[in-house]
Amino acid sequence: MAMRIKEIREAKGMTQEELENKSGISRQTISAIENGKTNNVKSGTLIALAEALGTTLDAIFFDEAV
Repeated sequence: MAMRIKEIREAKGMTQEELENKSGISRQTISAIENGKTNNVKSGTLIALAEALGTTLDAIFFDEAV
């Protein structure tokens, strides 16, 4: 399942490093998720990323306003 983390992050003008600092998720993990190199992402990781991006899990998975 494709995720829109990179699209949302870039729309907010945020770097991977900034997202790392705000979410507590490593830049390497963020990069792997954004590039589709991992399919096993824990729900807590997704929740932390959504909160750091100021969005919802729905927005990460479905095309809705960021």
